Amino acid sequence: MTNSRRNFITSISMLAASSAVPISAFAFTKSKKLKIVLVGTGSRGISFWGKRLVDQYSEILEFVGLCDINPGRLEYAKGRMGVDCPTYVDFDLMMEKSSPDLVIVTTKDSTHHEFIIKALEKDCDVLTEKPLTTDAFKCQAILEAEKKSKKKVIVGFNYRWTPYSTKIKELLMKNTIGKITSVDFHWYLNTYHGASYFRRWHGEIENSGSLWVHKATHHFDILNWWLDSEPKEVFAYGDLDFYGKNGDFRGVNCRTCPHSSKCDFHYDITKNKTSMEMYVANEKHDGYAPDKCLFREEIDIYDKMSAQIKYENNVVLNYSLTTYSPFEGWRVAFNGTEGRIEAWVDIPYNKNIELDQSKLHTEEMDQAGNEGMEQQPIIIHRLWKDYDNLNVVSEKGGHGGGDKRLQDSLFLNPSEQDPYGRSAGLRDGAMSCLIGIAAVRSIEEGTVVKIKDLTELVPTAVRS
Repeated sequence: MTNSRRNFITSISMLAASSAVPISAFAFTKSKKLKIVLVGTGSRGISFWGKRLVDQYSEILEFVGLCDINPGRLEYAKGRMGVDCPTYVDFDLMMEKSSPDLVIVTTKDSTHHEFIIKALEKDCDVLTEKPLTTDAFKCQAILEAEKKSKKKVIVGFNYRWTPYSTKIKELLMKNTIGKITSVDFHWYLNTYHGASYFRRWHGEIENSGSLWVHKATHHFDILNWWLDSEPKEVFAYGDLDFYGKNGDFRGVNCRTCPHSSKCDFHYDITKNKTSMEMYVANEKHDGYAPDKCLFREEIDIYDKMSAQIKYENNVVLNYSLTTYSPFEGWRVAFNGTEGRIEAWVDIPYNKNIELDQSKLHTEEMDQAGNEGMEQQPIIIHRLWKDYDNLNVVSEKGGHGGGDKRLQDSLFLNPSEQDPYGRSAGLRDGAMSCLIGIAAVRSIEEGTVVKIKDLTELVPTAVRS
């Protein structure tokens, strides 16, 4: 048995799911390979939680089942991932036949709870893609299921693991600017990446919970982690001003649209070999392909979002998400009793270079090793003093280097103590998606929504 496999088997039970969860997640003791099943064979499941695990960790794990409602995409997944395991359209049958140790959930957001709960009831640990779920009722059901089970839920939050995010966390842990009092955090999705959500199932709130949940849960989790606290209450605004019903013309999808020559957002999926093989070739099975019209009437999520969030430690967060920005990137600023920290990623004016906006998201998602090192600045400005410019060596591919670090922590170094507490468990997943769920409710009701009123979880001033 190799050292890496022995390390995994003997110490995985020491993995800290998060500072708010007992250190008992993934408590495997078997002397053979970890048996994994994957439910949901879309692009994220097949690439990051599929092929990358096969390529990087096949010595210590093996896939014993793949599940999806689309049989054609299942066969594509087998070939793309390079596995020869059985495939199932029935999740219960897969669980019965494969007897897995770990269930990885990468289905449509609105169905995460179904498979998480069933896996816990079968005494299996669960690793789910973000968001944990899409509404408070499903969140409560997952909380109850884990409480009854001997197993645990891990949420795949990769942004915590980027070198850039970790450096910000380190500065805050050292009280570099004193006690944090407020934060400004703004995320910009460009007209390539941002538009893509409205082409896909994410554009309907019943599927995604809106981008408050599907996308912003990433942002809220990293903020909760940076601030080492939990949200108390949320007040939000949001509307659909750009996509959906706002278009001057519309079609069914880009492939058949009669308006393609005059639409700035026309997307020719036929030029994307992977999408054609994964989705279009299998559209006949479930009717799904990711090139629906951006201006279809069914779109009911928000495309502009703004919220004020108060934390239990009295920090106030001002947050916004724009989905039709000319550029892709984000900015954050922390105000403290002794100064201010400013950080940003991919703001073209700050870099003073021209970024190819059409390729940014593709490079970020790249799992093939094209990681491209670069330096990203962090500005530290203390009261009564000049500012310092700290340059952090960062990566482009794999979500800024976060993807590989997250997976290494799960499968290679589970017993390694992490001074930054980057592993995320069920409570972390719940607290992040509950901010988005609260934001939706706040918009609908025009009121401040208290997090404690959504589920049984009572937020704390310090994540413990």
